[in-house]
Amino acid sequence: MELKICHLYPDVLNLYGDGGNIRCLRQRLQWRGMGAEVVKMPIGAKESLAGFDLVFIGGGQDFEQQVLLEDLHRGRDRELLAAVEDGMTILAICGGYQMLGKSYETYDGKRCDFVGALDLHTVGARTRMIGNYLYRVPESLGGFTVVGFENHSGKTRLGPKVEALGTVLAGFGNNGEDGTEGAHYKNVFGTYSHGPLLPKNPAFADLLIKTALERKYGSAELEVLDDSLERMAHDEMCARLERRGK
Repeated sequence: MELKICHLYPDVLNLYGDGGNIRCLRQRLQWRGMGAEVVKMPIGAKESLAGFDLVFIGGGQDFEQQVLLEDLHRGRDRELLAAVEDGMTILAICGGYQMLGKSYETYDGKRCDFVGALDLHTVGARTRMIGNYLYRVPESLGGFTVVGFENHSGKTRLGPKVEALGTVLAGFGNNGEDGTEGAHYKNVFGTYSHGPLLPKNPAFADLLIKTALERKYGSAELEVLDDSLERMAHDEMCARLERRGK
């Protein structure tokens, strides 16, 4: 078994070590004796998304999001929309997550029309939401907790056609008000979690791998790995956030 992974817009969307998510996915596949082909697709790349099994989109600032709009609207937006509806596995972080939504309106009133693959929109706020945070995904996705680092001024609101990826236990999440974090639709996982996200959340990494393998091969059983170090990192951050909340 093998997965072909696309790192979309690594030249402009790669804050806070987000590229480490690609390294984590590739390593966990290799530990299990599976192949991983990773292709970087920067602005201007002509290759289609159609042949990929998993797409990763990292985070960026408002400026980077506006820079890539021209490339996005040359047809990449239609490709992404088709990929989402076809069930491709996609992990999108912060700016990449916002980009899959309908629109982003900056604090000074500039509107960016995005892909529209996810029923959500984002509006910039004066105050940034920054810090380590914790959320829990629903039982349908495994019920595990996720630790990450968030740094965003955009407040994201979910529409009725998309579910929250998780419930905030500590921190801000989508908007700091309704307790939601991220979005889940079909096989798309959008989140504000920088860090990178996956190395200290192995259950999340394996959820993505299993989802992509099942779509490609029909079924997939993942060999259990020794994640003791990863769990230690995860549990230590949970403990810190618990102490911070007291």
